[in-house]
Amino acid sequence: MRITIDTDVCIGAGQCALTAPGVFTQDDDGFSELLPGREDGAGDPMLREAVRACPVQAITVADD
Repeated sequence: MRITIDTDVCIGAGQCALTAPGVFTQDDDGFSELLPGREDGAGDPMLREAVRACPVQAITVADD
């Protein structure tokens, strides 16, 4: 599984970090980023809900 955040689209709403704090965080400017070592999001039951919660659909998940 591969998680991608389109930083050109992200508006920093933070819904991903609120929904799946074990996978996402926000950088110093408030934009979403993956936590170190969580690039695949494996095992987090809220990952797909966090993707759906993004108001601008900046996050995609691809099954490898």
